[in-house]
Amino acid sequence: MASEHYFSEIPESELRFRNIRVPLAGQVYDLVTSNGVFSPERIDAGTQVLLANTPPAPPGGHLLDLGCGWGPIALTLAIESPHATVWAVDVNERALELVRRNAQSLGLGNVNACKPADVPDDIEFMSIRSNPPIRVGKDELHNMLERWIPRLGAGSDAWLVVQRNLGSDSLQRWLEGALAHDYTVTRAAINRGYRVLRVKRH
Repeated sequence: MASEHYFSEIPESELRFRNIRVPLAGQVYDLVTSNGVFSPERIDAGTQVLLANTPPAPPGGHLLDLGCGWGPIALTLAIESPHATVWAVDVNERALELVRRNAQSLGLGNVNACKPADVPDDIEFMSIRSNPPIRVGKDELHNMLERWIPRLGAGSDAWLVVQRNLGSDSLQRWLEGALAHDYTVTRAAINRGYRVLRVKRH
């Protein structure tokens, strides 16, 4: 397990399911996680900060949870916006299967859990929400954001949560320099050592 990461495509450790109770969109739900994914015991602190410091998602259109893990952000979006299509994107096959299981158990038919290459190229997103996998490395992280943020529709937002100690301020500066002039990047919230960054497309 020492060499296995939550961003491994196919975790090699033996699958061990875990039942947890978590709050999502103002209700408490019984969900399933497992080893080999990010924060299987609970909703991690960064995701909690993101969910607490972002506005309700648009009621329709396409919404993206980038680096979805077992799905707390995607499931919240799907509960709050039942008429939207939520794309839960991750490279980890085990995480995607957990999202599918949890969406099915909650009766959410509007969640598509898939790998990045399986999202149709012509889709524009009304909102992107992400606790991005900082530990993949700066180059990989930058490539990921440069791929997905330009798929925001006009007038739409991306909301990212990043721990200050893991480079939130430098990421904000990079975003300001890397994105086109029709984007603005602001720090929307500071909480528990995390920064919530808002990227607005005008």
